Amino acid sequence: MKVLTGLLALVLLLAGMGASHAVVRIADDRGGRIGTYVDRYQDLRQSGETVIIDGLCASACTIVLGAIPHDRICVTSHATLGFHAAWDFGSNGRAITNPEATQMLYAMYPSQVRRWINQRGGLTPHMIFLRGKQLQSMYKPCYLDAQASTSRPVRRALPQAEELESARGQLLH
Repeated sequence: MKVLTGLLALVLLLAGMGASHAVVRIADDRGGRIGTYVDRYQDLRQSGETVIIDGLCASACTIVLGAIPHDRICVTSHATLGFHAAWDFGSNGRAITNPEATQMLYAMYPSQVRRWINQRGGLTPHMIFLRGKQLQSMYKPCYLDAQASTSRPVRRALPQAEELESARGQLLH
């Protein structure tokens, strides 16, 4: 009987561990400061989690393409990527293109995305959008029935001792 109880505990433990691999969903991200996104995606890369792009991912958000391995990114039919040159505020408070930051941003993108950008004139102050069949030809499709979150990854906790004990009690009766 102890073997059966141990086997059940192991199955429950493994089931909880398998479900703990969550995904992160990007749905309406207009971007922001490049450094913020580099840090965010570095943590995400180390987590091993998958990224679902299911809406707008523009500006600095697109750094995800270079920061997360290609096989851990998928796109839905709603995915749209928006690219433009990096910019700073000038002395008069107006936005001015930052060539060094633009080159750094461009260098982060996978070669097929860089090719697509080049075919449209490069990164300029004007936003260009990659979506539809062109985007889906570059990244694997994903489906919304996956466990996803727009803020923090959803994780299922491992079974607690009480749950394991309860399952064991049910087996014994």
